[in-house]
Amino acid sequence: MENTLHIIGGGLAGSEAAFQAAEAGVQVILHEMRPKVETFAHQSGDFAEMVCSNSFRSDDSEQNAVGLLHWEMREANGLIMRMAGEHRLPAGGALAVDREAFARGVSEVIRNHPNITIEEGEITELPTDGNWIIATGPLTSGALGESIARETGAESLAFFDAIAPIVYFDSVNMDVAWMQSRYDKGATEEEQKAYLNCPMTKDQYEGFIDALLEADKAEFHEGETAKYFDGCLPIEVMAERGRETLRFGPMKPVGLTNEHDPENKAYAVVQLRRDNTLGTLYNIVGFQTKMKYGAQQDVFRMIPGLEDASFARLGGIHRNTFMNSPTLLDDQMRLKSRPNLRFAGQITGVEGYVESAAMGLLAGRLAAAEIQGKTLETPPLNSAMGALIHHITGGADAKTFQPMNVNFGLFQPVDGLKGGRRGRKDRYKAYTDRAKEAWSAWLNS
Repeated sequence: MENTLHIIGGGLAGSEAAFQAAEAGVQVILHEMRPKVETFAHQSGDFAEMVCSNSFRSDDSEQNAVGLLHWEMREANGLIMRMAGEHRLPAGGALAVDREAFARGVSEVIRNHPNITIEEGEITELPTDGNWIIATGPLTSGALGESIARETGAESLAFFDAIAPIVYFDSVNMDVAWMQSRYDKGATEEEQKAYLNCPMTKDQYEGFIDALLEADKAEFHEGETAKYFDGCLPIEVMAERGRETLRFGPMKPVGLTNEHDPENKAYAVVQLRRDNTLGTLYNIVGFQTKMKYGAQQDVFRMIPGLEDASFARLGGIHRNTFMNSPTLLDDQMRLKSRPNLRFAGQITGVEGYVESAAMGLLAGRLAAAEIQGKTLETPPLNSAMGALIHHITGGADAKTFQPMNVNFGLFQPVDGLKGGRRGRKDRYKAYTDRAKEAWSAWLNS
């Protein structure tokens, strides 16, 4: 049926696209290869399963670009943001979720929607007829990836994503670790104590860095080059860039006071964030790794408080593919060579759960409008959505295109700032005020 929208991939982008189109009254067929065809990273057959982290990052819609994106998605009746709110965990100023409950919640809505039909099984070739959204994410199957490469005439770009380990809370030594959010950030006492903190002295930190650098690492297949997205670097790669890199990154000690020894400042601190509602699982923040499993356990148990840590999941690494979207996609997210095909999610060259879901939201709305014979312009450049889609469909330099998180560097400068140059806080507030006005006008148009 030409009035039916087919979507390949039931991740965050595909689920959001299906929901948006279905809510607009379009009949949707969602194609998902799991659980029939498994991947390295997924552990269930649920839709919108989060595999690398359980965090959607900052929820501050006045001072943070990703928080602004949260706001825009909520205003657009976004399913992913609604489910994130329903399954939220304490995480200071960040939006973190119980990942299993979140995926189950999204799956329940998708499976029970009257306008959505689920078809399980792998799609191995780009379809030639009908209206399609390809939202297969970073783990696009080999066969479909090859089909995309043949159609685009370009060699597939790729980088590597790493996954952080998860620890059982009852294996953490709380005589050493303590609960506190950085700078006590959070509206409630629970939010202010949302993170587990493990302190290190200078000698412990130096020994830890030595162990990281010497540990056995995962090897790549012949001919593959290890290229990483900077926002998801393995800790060993960061350590290789300089011995102090981690101490100014995920292990920075600022804004934290050890309740067991408040007079002494830790040289470095490892933070763990709650991973489920029960508080039985914690993931090690920023500790994506390519170390082999045995090495991970030895190295991570060097962290004070984790000497006897038991791991629910160890870290890992997988290949992540994306398109050169500025060359291949038009401003409606359609493949220029075959306009019946839209792309959404990480495969378009956005990075992060929120950005992927946001591109799914847009693709679903744009596709639904086209099927219904309507004209829907892309969002204004001054909105977070508009800035992001503009970047991936033409704003970025195609020769150097790499996956990108939403950030204020993608926004047009704000003119007419009183008193010359504003401070960052005022400048960001001006960006978000302007974006909210633009996004609201687009939604109501």
